[in-house]
Amino acid sequence: MDAIVLLREDHKTVEKLFKRFEKTDDEDTTGRRRIADEVIGELTVHAWIEEQYFYPAAREAAPDTEDHVLESLEEHHAVVWMLSELKTMDASDERFKAKMTVLMERVRHHVEEEEQDWFPDVRKAMGRNRLLDLGLQLEEAKGQAPRDPLKVPSAASG
Repeated sequence: MDAIVLLREDHKTVEKLFKRFEKTDDEDTTGRRRIADEVIGELTVHAWIEEQYFYPAAREAAPDTEDHVLESLEEHHAVVWMLSELKTMDASDERFKAKMTVLMERVRHHVEEEEQDWFPDVRKAMGRNRLLDLGLQLEEAKGQAPRDPLKVPSAASG
């Protein structure tokens, strides 16, 4: 599968988790914790493969998207910071649901920008064969990617 299709599939997976979280009752802290942990793992891997592989390739193929790449790195930095807080936060904490809500808002905004404003330009610049090769790289990299946001050096921080 090509790189953009793979990233869109990741976006769909995370959106399904967000919807599951939104349907939980306030008393279901165990369910919220379980869903939050899945979100943390999925988003940590996704951000890592984008930063390590997709963004550099997109930046090279479509240099006019550099501002978007830089903004995305900063968005990732903020998201990974929130993920690291959620990872260590008790699900019964009064701020847990609020923090997840803010995380979901940020991620949804990021996904919308990528899919509507940026991916079409990258698709045009890279072409089918390059995106297929990159998709294989991303799939392979997922197996090596950290799932713990506390162990991810964000590209935006350095």
